[in-house]
Amino acid sequence: MMRTALSIAGSDSCGGAGIQADIKTMTMNGVYAMSAITALTAQNTTGVRAIQESTPEFLKQQLDAVFEDIFPDAVKIGMVSSSELICVIADRLRYHKAKNVVVDPVMVATSGSSLMKTDAVQTLINELLPIAALVTPNIPEAEILSGLTIKNKEDMLTAAKMIGDTYGCAVLLKGGHSVNDANDLLYANGDYHWFEGKRINNPNTHGTGCTLSSAIAANLAKGFNLSESVRRAKNYISCALSAMLDLGKDSGPMKHSFDLQGEFAKEAE
Repeated sequence: MMRTALSIAGSDSCGGAGIQADIKTMTMNGVYAMSAITALTAQNTTGVRAIQESTPEFLKQQLDAVFEDIFPDAVKIGMVSSSELICVIADRLRYHKAKNVVVDPVMVATSGSSLMKTDAVQTLINELLPIAALVTPNIPEAEILSGLTIKNKEDMLTAAKMIGDTYGCAVLLKGGHSVNDANDLLYANGDYHWFEGKRINNPNTHGTGCTLSSAIAANLAKGFNLSESVRRAKNYISCALSAMLDLGKDSGPMKHSFDLQGEFAKEAE
């Protein structure tokens, strides 16, 4: 039986992040990918030029259309820039009793461009974290969610526990940002688990957060437990980075399809 996953996120016209990265990632991780688009963005590897949000009513229609026909085995929530849209997502996920909800609290793009209105951050905290199975903040996002400054491994432990205990969800606090190399911390049900990662010397990291959260959701959809889903997702993203795709003028995308082989992937001779 084909497992299914839904991405609720923004569209990236350059294809390296957002809905486009999510669909590629979910497909390569063996599940049928669906989408509900929160916003259209005009962006490339150098920055975000414009954002056109979906209306709350149109987002509601997308979500209901998916859930009423092909119920997703997991849901990944990415870029949602306004409070109104966050409230719609929370309402429909509760109504449809969505399971395996992974929240990637996207606040700033890899290029440094802001992707969330200030008032939306508190709405995300109040509405989405309580229904999440897992939230996947990076260091700056975890500082906002916890209200703490994170400078070392011990700070990561404290912040992850505060976020998880306060909102009742598991937390994957991503290292990087030079705080703890590429080591990520999973806090779930009062237990800590470190995932050691090797820092890959590749400046093209556009969409890494989207890709990791989507890979986790895909693995949860297939029935893997949380820890194993994170392990498999980290291995996937390491391989995608190691493929050393080099596109764009700035921080480019990864090669999501590094493992795609066979007749239809062949190039002309």
